[in-house]
Amino acid sequence: MSPGIIFNNRVLDVVFIAWFIAQFYKVLTPIFKKRKFDITRLWDTGGMPSSHSSTVSCLTTCIAIRYGIRSDIFAITIIFSGIVMYDSAGIRRAAGKQAGIINSLVEKIPLFIGRDQYNKHFSKEKEAKLKELLGHTPVEVVVGCALGIIVGLIFKAYLQG
Repeated sequence: MSPGIIFNNRVLDVVFIAWFIAQFYKVLTPIFKKRKFDITRLWDTGGMPSSHSSTVSCLTTCIAIRYGIRSDIFAITIIFSGIVMYDSAGIRRAAGKQAGIINSLVEKIPLFIGRDQYNKHFSKEKEAKLKELLGHTPVEVVVGCALGIIVGLIFKAYLQG
């Protein structure tokens, strides 16, 4: 069997493809919806589909293809995938919602303490908003998971070859 491209590892090659497809979709979507090109979405978090989910589900699929579902490494990757997907739809999504609330409150501070006091104490903090798009909706996670599984299955021959 010939080695892969990334660190001579075929599993990493296929997982990278799944990650790239998910992230590149996030670059393409604003072009068609808003006619706006934003290359930063290539390495940004959040949005449809979940690249976290596509990456770990593709990893699990590749391990299943290479080593079988009875292998210890498959058990490790399926548990790892479940934790990552739960975290992206749960904890990280909640953190993004909290960031949105905090950003909203920071914008309202001048109304409570007066504009002069606000400018004196808070103007630098107001410039840097917290990032709100951190996690994923359950649908984004499911679509990312499906994408990862499909990519892994498409490259089955490559993984076995």
